[in-house]
Amino acid sequence: MSGDDFPIRGVIFDLDNTLLDFMKMKEVAVRAAVKGMIEAGLDVDEEESYQDIIATYEEFGWENQKVFDVFLKNSIGIVDNKYLAAGIVAYRRAREANLLAYPNVNRTLMTLAKYGIKLAVVSDAPSREAWMRIYYLNLYHYFDAVITFDDSGERKPSAKPFLLALESIDIQPQESIMVGDWPERDVVGAQQIGMRTAFAVYGDTFGTQHSGADWDLQDIYELVDIIKEINGIA
Repeated sequence: MSGDDFPIRGVIFDLDNTLLDFMKMKEVAVRAAVKGMIEAGLDVDEEESYQDIIATYEEFGWENQKVFDVFLKNSIGIVDNKYLAAGIVAYRRAREANLLAYPNVNRTLMTLAKYGIKLAVVSDAPSREAWMRIYYLNLYHYFDAVITFDDSGERKPSAKPFLLALESIDIQPQESIMVGDWPERDVVGAQQIGMRTAFAVYGDTFGTQHSGADWDLQDIYELVDIIKEINGIA
């Protein structure tokens, strides 16, 4: 029996830019933070400051908690807590207001759960941040396992986080599909252990032309039809 002949018993999802629009949230929140610091009296150019902060995230990681400290040190030579507080508060308010699941995420997860498909998340995000996003979106009750960098100690495309997730939900690789927005990590990592793969075109931030995945999803709900066909669900 080849891998394609196995029914699908489990689906593993990436989190950021697959279940939720992480980059949009980040952009809105950073812009709000800059406005907040300027309103508090910081004399800087708004667009230039936004670009500087995004560049810092790109250099030190999107989960870095000290980007505003770095920005203030570079801008005015010190970390002034008045401006820092204004930026953090504005950022958090905007983040919470703009942390949104993509269209049809709830519907897809609900339908797959109804079909008895086991669901898990594999994310390179730190555990606390991943769980907070899952709880903000009220998706926590769908997932049988959430594997983060803190759990595996290795980032995708390492096989370890995928294998941990599959072990947690007691599913063989050939019985599963990995859904993600980053081909070099999500698709490559999953395929090397025999998982089938679906590329989240709707969350792509790289302008990917050829994902290498078994399926390219324009909408996450397309996953339901794929699984119904594989599993013979009417």
